[in-house]
Amino acid sequence: MRVCVVVPVRDDGALLDACLRSLARQTRVPDEVIVVDNGSTDDTVEVALRHGARVVTEPQVGIAAAASTGYDAAAGVGAEAGTEPPADLIGRVDADSVLPRTWVADLVGTLADDPDVLAVSTNARFYDAPVGVERLLSALYVGAYHLVIGAALAHWPLFGSTMMMRRTAWLDVRDEVHRHEVLLHDDMDLALHLGDRQLAGRGRIAYRRDVVTGISARPLDPGNAPWLRTYRALHSFTVHGTDGLPWSRWLRADPAGLFTRLGWTPSPVVDARAAVADGVDPADDPGRGGARDALTDVTPHDERQRQPDQQRAEAARGEVADGVVVAHEDRRVDEGVARPLAHLPQGARGQAEGDRQHD
Repeated sequence: MRVCVVVPVRDDGALLDACLRSLARQTRVPDEVIVVDNGSTDDTVEVALRHGARVVTEPQVGIAAAASTGYDAAAGVGAEAGTEPPADLIGRVDADSVLPRTWVADLVGTLADDPDVLAVSTNARFYDAPVGVERLLSALYVGAYHLVIGAALAHWPLFGSTMMMRRTAWLDVRDEVHRHEVLLHDDMDLALHLGDRQLAGRGRIAYRRDVVTGISARPLDPGNAPWLRTYRALHSFTVHGTDGLPWSRWLRADPAGLFTRLGWTPSPVVDARAAVADGVDPADDPGRGGARDALTDVTPHDERQRQPDQQRAEAARGEVADGVVVAHEDRRVDEGVARPLAHLPQGARGQAEGDRQHD
């Protein structure tokens, strides 16, 4: 499998250098690294070229736009497709990510061993938090993210600092993601769209707790506007209308058939949409809604976004989700990865603009 790792970045040359060094020392070196320059004014581009990365440019400032441009370039579509063959697997890390040596091999193995996995993300730990509390802060921050966001999604979330997905998964949702939205978290948005496939029984998002990536603790800095991060998290769900509401997603997941036993079932229209996604004609399957005219109400995602009245009228979708993969082995961050940037000054790199680049 051909593997490409995408790194969206803006004005983070020093941190990018450590990130690319950790990619170069992988036991399974990626076939290509794409650095998406999102309007940098420092030496970001020079650092990327020095490490042999391909640099693409996204003039619209914002992590969602930059990441989507990188995914398109890796997948061989769009203006930045390039001349290299498209990647089968697309990794994503942030400029402040420092990866354990087996990161690529571990994530490739997860996707290669189970064709049902659409995307996989990993655990993470702060490498520049105050000595003595870094483990506690990491567990609280990363653990809360996976528990709270996972509960709202009704499946595992994706963590943009350390994740990998199939090219086919990206091509399936690239026209649905909110790539031009500034005030949302792109990894949550991507997880919502891929999670729609999981809730319809068409694959799943996996989580590797045993793979631990080093990340910066700067999201905890009060100067990085935590209120803005909270707003972006909420907006990441509300921008999807009914499809993004936690109760709607849990109704569609229906764990252990609880909602079905209570008589809470999805509408024929929404159930018919799930059938179409699975390649089944509801007119031939009464259990899917059973009425061909229900299909006439099924509209593409982008069109439904432009029809808020119709969205509010729709009931929740319903499909039983497959299980998720949780690895139970506990692996420490590689030696030399835990605190590779201790010499760098800590602190915020701008308010909203700095926070916008680092989920």
